[in-house]
Amino acid sequence: MSETRNIEIITFGCRLNAYESEVIRAHADAAGLTDAVIVNTCAVTAEAVRQARQAIRKARRERPGAQIVVTGCAAQIDPDRFARMDEVDRVIGNQEKVEARTFQGLCLDGTEKVAVNDIMSVRETAGHLIEGFGSRARAYVQIQNGCDHRCTFCIIPFGRGPSRSVPAGEVVAQVRKLVENGYAEIVLTGVDITAYGADLPGEMTLGKLVRTVLKLVPELPRLRLSSIDSVEADPVLIAAIAEEERLMPHLHLSLQSGDDLTLKRMKRRHARADSVSFCDAMRRARPDMVFGADLIAGFPTETEDMFRNSLSLVDDCGLTFLHVFPFSAREGTPAARMPQVNGAIISRRAGELRDKGLAALRGHLAGAKGRRIQVLMENAVTGRSADFTPVRLDNCAGGAGMLVDALVSGDDGAALIAEVHP
Repeated sequence: MSETRNIEIITFGCRLNAYESEVIRAHADAAGLTDAVIVNTCAVTAEAVRQARQAIRKARRERPGAQIVVTGCAAQIDPDRFARMDEVDRVIGNQEKVEARTFQGLCLDGTEKVAVNDIMSVRETAGHLIEGFGSRARAYVQIQNGCDHRCTFCIIPFGRGPSRSVPAGEVVAQVRKLVENGYAEIVLTGVDITAYGADLPGEMTLGKLVRTVLKLVPELPRLRLSSIDSVEADPVLIAAIAEEERLMPHLHLSLQSGDDLTLKRMKRRHARADSVSFCDAMRRARPDMVFGADLIAGFPTETEDMFRNSLSLVDDCGLTFLHVFPFSAREGTPAARMPQVNGAIISRRAGELRDKGLAALRGHLAGAKGRRIQVLMENAVTGRSADFTPVRLDNCAGGAGMLVDALVSGDDGAALIAEVHP
């Protein structure tokens, strides 16, 4: 959540939404918008939509005189649902929310309540030069938007539109600006960033973009990637991961399942063996590499044996950070029409996956004792190591955004405990 000119921005969902909320804040400030609550929604699960609606109702209770504006993926996909809410004054689409003229219109009376255009008709994505973020720890830079794939469980392509890339020059300019403003870590983000460059002239890829950013912004200490689809990783990216020390040794993988039949029914583009071989290859190339992954529990038709294949993938891929999603049927997706797994079974399987993930994390933490690490501070006492492990530094006198060298003395089961070390 962030505030400017009595503008409150409530953000749900992904890192791209977090980035776009900063674009919204800049446009709202430039337009002179006052006394408003802007809710930037997520549609990845039914629970995410429920939370957004709950936040809207709460905002109206707490700010009865404010203009309430709803945007984001949930608003793009089902604008009428939000327009029918008595608490809502305006609904704007995902394309409209990053356009300055939208916020100029919000300052005027008589503007239509719903401004949501056909996202599938959008063919370009522009970079946005923003000065910084609410947090000083790290900043996100959008390199891509939309998705051309049609995984059977996913509604997001209908909220984001087709895949489109930000030209490399604009990405470099944004990274340089943020580094000049004091950010030590930049995260390249989008909906499907391994699809980067396919719509641009020439033969640009995510790997080539990474190399370009690191070459042209040599003063950038840390570059990080958001979630990637490992089967789409290009050879230049793989080489960059192995060779570029400033590219952080942490990859969050969109795996979703460890069972081949489930992956086929999800309409994913990889098999279980692809995930295992990719992690093995990356760990050989970069021994300090740490993996996170998205995994869905209880996808339609998932049997106990299929689930066990996902559970064992944690060990077979050497995963450390798990994002576990109990399957949530999204109306309008093919998976919603498939035979559903009982809700209690889904909850139990999600719990097992989370327990497995917690055990993997604890093993990772225990193995770090005595290691020297560099920590990007997120506040006065906590931060993240290069491989994105949470760290608590009890003797750090710095603040958010500082890079400090530390020695790991132990852990508390959820984060490393370390001391600043010269």
